[in-house]
Amino acid sequence: MGKYFGTDGVRGVAGADLTCEMAMLIGRGAAAVLTSSTGHKPRILIGKDTRQSGDMLEAALTAGLCSVGADVESLGVVPTPAVAYLVRKYNADAGVVISASHNPMEFNGIKIFAGTGYKLPDEVENEIEAYIDNQCAGLKLATGDDVGRVTYRADGIKDYADHLYESINGDLSGLNVCIDCANGASAAVARQLFPRLGAKCTFIGVEPDGKNINAGVGSTHLDNLEKAVVEGGFDCGIAFDGDADRCLACDEKGQEIDGDKVIALLSMNMKEKGRLDGNTAVVTVMSNLGFIKFMESQGIHTEKTAVGDRYVLENMRENGYAIGGEQSGHVILLHHATTGDGELTAGKLLKLLAESGKKMSELNGIYAQYPQVLVNVVANAAQKAAYKEDKVLADFIENEQQKLMDMGRVLVRVSGTEPKIRVMVEGQDLEAIDLCAKRIVDKINERIIEG
Repeated sequence: MGKYFGTDGVRGVAGADLTCEMAMLIGRGAAAVLTSSTGHKPRILIGKDTRQSGDMLEAALTAGLCSVGADVESLGVVPTPAVAYLVRKYNADAGVVISASHNPMEFNGIKIFAGTGYKLPDEVENEIEAYIDNQCAGLKLATGDDVGRVTYRADGIKDYADHLYESINGDLSGLNVCIDCANGASAAVARQLFPRLGAKCTFIGVEPDGKNINAGVGSTHLDNLEKAVVEGGFDCGIAFDGDADRCLACDEKGQEIDGDKVIALLSMNMKEKGRLDGNTAVVTVMSNLGFIKFMESQGIHTEKTAVGDRYVLENMRENGYAIGGEQSGHVILLHHATTGDGELTAGKLLKLLAESGKKMSELNGIYAQYPQVLVNVVANAAQKAAYKEDKVLADFIENEQQKLMDMGRVLVRVSGTEPKIRVMVEGQDLEAIDLCAKRIVDKINERIIEG
C-alpha cells in the first residue's frame, strides 16, 4: 500500500481525512500522470455512489482535473464496475469512482481506472502520490480555452445494463428473488436488469437518501435480507454493497452464501463448460479451509494471494485465469469484466440456479465450512504501523498458530480500507479457535491500543 492509496483507492472520513483539497490534488495528479503520453486533451469519466459527500468530492475532483486541461464526463450515480466498463466503451482516458464501497456513509473514497478498465498498478499510484506530496507544484494550470469542460452523460446506466444482460445470457424465468441494493449505486441497474432476465424480483434497500447507504442493509448486513427471504418464501436472496462491486447471497432457508461458495459453484460450472482457464480459481489467504479442500476434491487448483481484489486480479492477468475473488463477495469474471462486479456475479449465480433445477440450499451445501472467528480491533494509522513493527506480538501470534498445529490457522492483518486490525482464526474446534482469537486480541490491545 502507498502513502495515500490503500488496497482500493484513497479512503477516509469525507471532509476530515479525505478533504476537498486532497480531492483536487488527486484530480490534478491523476490527470498529469494518466495523460502525459496521450498527446490529446484527456477525457475522464466520474461516477459515484449515493453518499451525500459524493457531490462535494466530485466538485473538488472535477475542479482539479479541469484546472490542468482535462475534460470531465459525469456519469452520476453508477456502480463501480460500470465505470470500469464504460471507460473502455466510451474510449475515455481514465475513469474515477467516488465511493467507500461497503463502509459507513461518513467514509468516502476515490479509486481510479485506467483507460483499459483496470485499476491502476502500484507504480502509477506512486507517481500520483508524488504529485500530491508536492502539492502538484510545477504542473502548468490551464487558462482560456485550455481549461477542461464538464458534460453530463445520461446513457451510462442503460449501456452498462445492456452489457450485463448480454454477458449473463440467461433465462431466470421461474425464479422469485429478493434483492438488497444497500441503498447504494446498484438500485437503478438492478431494477432494469433482473426483471429483464425473467426473474420475479422484490427489491429492498432502494431508497437512498445520502445517509443510509449500507445502514443495516446490503452485503455487510445480511440479517435483514435473510429474514425477508424466509418470511417472503423467496427462492433466494442477493445482496450488494454500496458500490455494487461485491455480491453475497442467501438460500431459501436464509443461510448465507459467501464469496467462497459463489466462486466454488461458478468454477465448477465453468469447468463443466470448458471455460475454466488454467483449471484454476484465484482466491486470497482469507478463503476458508473447507473451500480449499473441496476445490482439491474437484480437481480444481486454487492460487492464493494477499487480501485485496487488486492482488487477485494481478495474479489472474499474469497467469491467464478466468475467475477469482474474495470471501467477502468480490468476484472477478475476466471473460466479461475487468474488476469485481456484484450484479454480473449475481446474474451468473442465478443463471446457474435456474439451469440446475435445484433449490439454492442444495447448491449451498456443496461443502462444509470450517468454523471461523473474525474480530476487528479498531486502530488508527499510527497503531496499525506499530503493529507491523512489533516483534514480540509477531512471535506471540506465531506461537498461537503453533498451538493449533494442523487443525487450524491464524491470520492477523492490517485492513487496507478501514481503521482496523483484523484477527481471523479458523479451525475444526470452535471453542479452541474462539479462545485463540481472544488471546490475540487481548495481546494487541495490551501492546498496541492501550500501550
